[in-house]
Amino acid sequence: MAISPKLEMRQGQQLVLTPQLQQAIKLLQLSNMELSAFVEAELERNPLLERDERGELVDVQAQREAAAEEAIPRIDMDEARSEVWLDLSQPGSGDAAAVLDTAPENVYPDASPMDVDPQLGAAGWTGLRQHSNGSGGGSDDVNLEAFASNGISLKEHLAEQLAVAIVDPIERLIGHYLIDMVDETGYLTMDLPGVAERMGCAESLITSVLGVLQTFDPPGVCARGLAECLALQLKDRNRYDPQIAALLDNLVLLASHDLQRLRKAVGVDMDELAEMINEIKQLSPKPGLSFGDVEMQPVIPDVSVRAASDGSWIVELNSETLPRVLVDGSYFARVSKGASQSKDKEYLVDCLQTANWLVKSLDQRARTILRVSEEIVRQQDAFLTLGVRYLRPLNLKTVADAIKMHESTVSRVTSNKYIATPRGIFELKYFFTSAIASAGDGESHSSESVRHRIRELIDNEAPQAVLSDDTIVERLSDAGIEIARRTVAKYREAMRIPSSVQRRREKTMLSRVARTA
Repeated sequence: MAISPKLEMRQGQQLVLTPQLQQAIKLLQLSNMELSAFVEAELERNPLLERDERGELVDVQAQREAAAEEAIPRIDMDEARSEVWLDLSQPGSGDAAAVLDTAPENVYPDASPMDVDPQLGAAGWTGLRQHSNGSGGGSDDVNLEAFASNGISLKEHLAEQLAVAIVDPIERLIGHYLIDMVDETGYLTMDLPGVAERMGCAESLITSVLGVLQTFDPPGVCARGLAECLALQLKDRNRYDPQIAALLDNLVLLASHDLQRLRKAVGVDMDELAEMINEIKQLSPKPGLSFGDVEMQPVIPDVSVRAASDGSWIVELNSETLPRVLVDGSYFARVSKGASQSKDKEYLVDCLQTANWLVKSLDQRARTILRVSEEIVRQQDAFLTLGVRYLRPLNLKTVADAIKMHESTVSRVTSNKYIATPRGIFELKYFFTSAIASAGDGESHSSESVRHRIRELIDNEAPQAVLSDDTIVERLSDAGIEIARRTVAKYREAMRIPSSVQRRREKTMLSRVARTA
């Protein structure tokens, strides 16, 4: 066959993503803060865009009215049911700092966003919503910025004490360098030989200055480890003795709740050991956090769900998170008349097209978020009504098929988006959980609801009858949940719940500490 140049015509189809379509896809996955920053940049770049000061978008108001007319029905409230709320989870016991940071009256410091007092009900959520809006108790003059921390940082606090404690300029310079090496928790992050090498001085001088810094407030600051931090605090209280020193040398045994070996290492009886542990629990393993200068940013929900008077759910977009922009057509007509050069006219036309497409993309984004949220509420109605135990298994394909969209679109919509419900504020992705088969012919169970049941069983166990993983499997099987022991262990470890052996030791230690307190 001869090789020669020739022309051929072929007909085919392919998907082409225009820049406008790429922008619309990008806007879907942006969070409300990222979207606000993007719109602000467009307002500065495009002269035909202006901020809408009317207070609320017309389209959003129409969506709210339509949502009120077509509210999502709830399941029958006359059915026999009981409110189920997530309890607090136990902390992990493998870290000595986590164990020492746990007081007898605050054994469970890590609370889930679903941990709401069931007696609060709708009033509890109303208070939370008022708090997030900066108002509460019917008063409109409460300033949310008044709650923001305006105190000095830890390093500033230490520098003020350094100016009084040390007069020698060389030692003061070393002190400032060591203060710069202190992290937000109050620990020194660099070893002394490294500091001596960088400063070009003897290590003994560094040690001397560090000894002065370790007497500063708060007690325990500038420590190089947990044991030294606790020792500094005990010395400040004049409670440091050889027995306490031996206990601090064996913090690993305390973290693993091996009380018998710890008692032998310290050389005291069990009651005295319990008193020493109770005293250590009153200390702070991270003293620098009392001077934290990082402001916590509250989560602003994109969608809110509230119960209607007729027993249905009303899904609304949060208008505060929706950017309000308009296209200034009159300005375009006025400027285009004076444009004489072709490049000026092309620039104005491009700005007009970009502005129109941005407004259209923002409207489409709001409508898509609302449709996805409404379908999620329909699918997870039992969770909103009865509690986390009734959370249904759900995947992206189920929602995508119901609203006739692609799975990738639903995935982008649910990324970094939050919904406010009477149960609390959740990320939209929280409602997508895998399924665990039922022991009988019933419906499958959500993995999140199974985690809740495991946590509930462990929280309600008696100190004399701690449940093993095999026992938990049997209890779940009796409740109609078919699950393997290794899955129970995986869920338990993911929730930072220790094994049955460690829990038994922990409960024994806590009971002894409570008796001596």
